[in-house]
Amino acid sequence: MQSTDLESRPFVTRRVVGMVALLALPIAAHAQYSAKQDGDVVRLEDTASQMSVSIIPSVGDIVSAVTVKGQNVVRWPYASIDELRGRPGLNGIPFLGPWANRIDADYYYANGKKYLFNMELGNVRGDHPIHGFLTYTDKWKVVEIKADKKSAWATSRLEFYRQPDWMAQFPFAHTVQITHRLSGGVLEVAAELDNLSDEPMPAVIGFHPYYHLTDSPREAWTISVGARTEWMVAPDKIPTGETQPIEKFFPNPQSAALKDYNLDHEFGDLIRDKDGRATMSVTGIKQKLEIQFGPKWPILVLYSPGPATNPGEPPPSQNANAGGRGNVAGNAGRGGNAGGRGRGPQDPNFICFEPMTAITNALNMEQKGQYKGVQMIPPRQSWKESFWVRPSGF
Repeated sequence: MQSTDLESRPFVTRRVVGMVALLALPIAAHAQYSAKQDGDVVRLEDTASQMSVSIIPSVGDIVSAVTVKGQNVVRWPYASIDELRGRPGLNGIPFLGPWANRIDADYYYANGKKYLFNMELGNVRGDHPIHGFLTYTDKWKVVEIKADKKSAWATSRLEFYRQPDWMAQFPFAHTVQITHRLSGGVLEVAAELDNLSDEPMPAVIGFHPYYHLTDSPREAWTISVGARTEWMVAPDKIPTGETQPIEKFFPNPQSAALKDYNLDHEFGDLIRDKDGRATMSVTGIKQKLEIQFGPKWPILVLYSPGPATNPGEPPPSQNANAGGRGNVAGNAGRGGNAGGRGRGPQDPNFICFEPMTAITNALNMEQKGQYKGVQMIPPRQSWKESFWVRPSGF
């Protein structure tokens, strides 16, 4: 009897069959969880919760989709990755570094020293440089894609210290590592900074997630904000150093109608549970997203400007302190706009619960004695923290 074992087949046949089988397999899989890379996109899946996450390491390690039962809960208007590269704007879940939000000058302080930006390099621009210059970088390297019986995850690493133009602007040798983990219907985004320098390094990073619901428009959404205070800001969105109770802005911070607010505001003194997590949420008709910040995210920025009445103008609001980020110049690589926020009309159906390690302009405010919250990473040590996205009602 002739054997039908694969080893008995001609070499070419065995090779073709083997290649087909290899191409059909994800990089890592379990009965419930799988993780695989297809071209530029890394995809994590949780079949039990019917949830998947898509990440694009080659464009800032940005999360382009968090899909629940076919519904993407992050804003993503692009038809392709090439379109994203040609028309970048803050969508999905991008990382902000080596600093997040605005700096009020062409310099900043760290360890009592004044560091000047080199504007001629072109990666920092404007009177109020914003969100650093890492949002769309192609320098991320995937270091792990795996799944087991508990979760699926992907880890990417950015070796900041290898780029002279980056080090010229922020001369702290370090690496950034981000792990996206899908487990039990919850996405965890875990960030790690490794300080390779001989001096303490300020951790002034953040994320800028663009969330939305699909069962209703923004006008029907209700938000819950787990904070106690609001940081007051000047017209240029730089904090003044003063705070006020959150109830002066949100009379009921646990249930605020989003349609009544034009949001670009900063909050602190977050309300923590027994595990040190602070919870924010947005609720539609049935759908709900709960966002939890770990203890080392002490600041929340809320951004949701609502429908614009004219291109580039913030919408009217019932709140005297409301204001949009609008046409604030200064974000490197974004044509003088703050992350595309002055580009004109855009879909208003989103809200950003932005986890931040410090308030806007923290480095210079600390030097002036107006802030004491900058987290410093000791030499050759690490900083780690996570935030979580929990959908329900889909």
